[in-house]
Amino acid sequence: MGIRTVAVYSDADAGAQHVMLADEAYRLGPAAASESYLKGDEVLRIARECGANAIHPGYGFLSESPTFARLVQDAGIGFVGPPASAIESMGSKRVSKQIMLAAGVPCVPGYHGPDQSPARLAAEAEQIGFPVLIKPVHGGGGKGMRVSRSASDFADELAASQREARKSFGNNDVLLERWLERPRHIEVQVFADGHGACVSLSERDCSVQRRHQKIIEEAPAPELSEDLRKELADKAVAAAKAVDYVGAGTVEFIMDTKTRQFYFMEMNTRLQVEHPVTELITGVDLVQWQLLIAGGAPLPITQDQVQRKGHAIEARIYAERPEANFLPDAGRLVHVATPSGQYRLDTGVVEGDEVSSYYDPMIAKLVVHGQTRNDALAALDRALGEYQIVGPSTNVKFIQTVVNHPAFKAGPVETSFIPTHHDELFKPVETPDEVLVQAALSLVHPGTLEIRDVWHTLHSRRFTDSASRTFHVCDRAITVRPRTRHEPGPAGYDVTIGGATYAATCAWQSPTELVTHTLGAHGARHVSTVVAHHEHLHVFTAGTHYTLHVARAVVDDASGPAARGTTGTLRAPMPSTVVDVRVAPGDAVREGQVCVVLESMKMEMIIRADRDGTVGALGVAKGQVVAEGDELVVLEPEAEAE
Repeated sequence: MGIRTVAVYSDADAGAQHVMLADEAYRLGPAAASESYLKGDEVLRIARECGANAIHPGYGFLSESPTFARLVQDAGIGFVGPPASAIESMGSKRVSKQIMLAAGVPCVPGYHGPDQSPARLAAEAEQIGFPVLIKPVHGGGGKGMRVSRSASDFADELAASQREARKSFGNNDVLLERWLERPRHIEVQVFADGHGACVSLSERDCSVQRRHQKIIEEAPAPELSEDLRKELADKAVAAAKAVDYVGAGTVEFIMDTKTRQFYFMEMNTRLQVEHPVTELITGVDLVQWQLLIAGGAPLPITQDQVQRKGHAIEARIYAERPEANFLPDAGRLVHVATPSGQYRLDTGVVEGDEVSSYYDPMIAKLVVHGQTRNDALAALDRALGEYQIVGPSTNVKFIQTVVNHPAFKAGPVETSFIPTHHDELFKPVETPDEVLVQAALSLVHPGTLEIRDVWHTLHSRRFTDSASRTFHVCDRAITVRPRTRHEPGPAGYDVTIGGATYAATCAWQSPTELVTHTLGAHGARHVSTVVAHHEHLHVFTAGTHYTLHVARAVVDDASGPAARGTTGTLRAPMPSTVVDVRVAPGDAVREGQVCVVLESMKMEMIIRADRDGTVGALGVAKGQVVAEGDELVVLEPEAEAE
């Protein structure tokens, strides 16, 4: 479009991709969002000084701040978004629901009143009936949302929701809604101009979620009748018109799986993270439309001209640990290899960049399109299998497991999909011997400095053949013995795992690509990418990522200090800040009692006692920053308490 771009950045993002790609870039402040990206007056000052004609607020931070939108508009600078009045109306879940009911848009039964006293909220929860959803009145992105399943946990869940809301949105008011156990999350993309026109650009299904945040989105939503699609679209357009909306917006509904009755949840008054799936099925460039509408142009097409072709699916790639309840992760991207073939990858980081603990840990959005949903699923599975990331832990493998789950492939699924199928999604996966062979050969076969420089200090146990080396990989002993020229057969190695010995040859094709041939009647050729990081080998082969722990020391017996048991010692699950300490030394606690509350990346973690006991030692104080694994509380068994 020929538009020059100006980026703003915090100290943590000084080398970020958006800074490198912009025509100009200006520092906002320190890494903390409250001192940089949330400082609207500073953003406005930079806009004035550089002569900007408009400000695009992006996905988060100030994108749904009516105060910021009003400041920009009052300064005579274009705001690429809706009017401040619309943001204000839809930004308050209490006010928005009142407006929606008046406009004939159905809403979930609940309490949206101004009385925020704990007693009133508890009484309203009882009236609605448990389980109830506690949701911050302001903000979005799942932050601060809590489900209380009984009166006994309501006070703790309410307090946690209010704290997260205050930190994320500067307001701790909440509303209560009936929690539907088997709902689908359906949202409609709407677009309105300043001349009274508004269109729906189809709907999206965002039901696969963890911590109330979407991780897979698809468009169109599977298995909806055309009548139901039209009804959703009509209600979404009515919602936008009720607040004189202008620009891109998303009206979110929750739909009862059995009755197909849907209810308004909220309207996101900005471009959504998942907008690419809408772009791929409609052929509309939503960002281009945003800029055109902000410049006063009418909508380029009418509702009758909106087309829908094929099926698109987006997977959000996060730095997180799915096996640890999806706790966020951070760190440098040591190795990144993107897929081949037809796909769209929206990302703000490349190999060598840092995933910061200051902001949302999203790495990328991997988006595919196909003629049918099955075509799109197959394309996404292939792309995920080829996507390689080493550094912080990611959810790539988990997403691939979801995509291949029979219930998801059959579609559609509900928002409870992950907890419902938890055991199947987190089923332990045995590492095949052929992968262990590849890992072991990567440690001993010359040809890659990156691997050998990291691992040459490994202690290995030598046997009678002085050339043999034994490693412990994933707690399994693997012995590698070079074959001599005097032995029959080709040169290479004998790799012994348990009672099986594999004759194999290998060669490095690049610093990280290893080609392995196992010989014999069941011989096979394997091409793998092997990357060493800390005490792990990451092996990518046949569309699967294996993370293998390699012991740095191999011992012959179990002598030495006994390992300290973890039961009774509460530790930090990730780098975080202590926001509350609920116990003191000598306190008697019961299993499940809240002991410490941590916060990281705007997410609160409640640390509960894992058994009855007495607090023997307290290792932290409120406000303290802790590292992963730091000792928080030591609980002594009741029998040992004096």
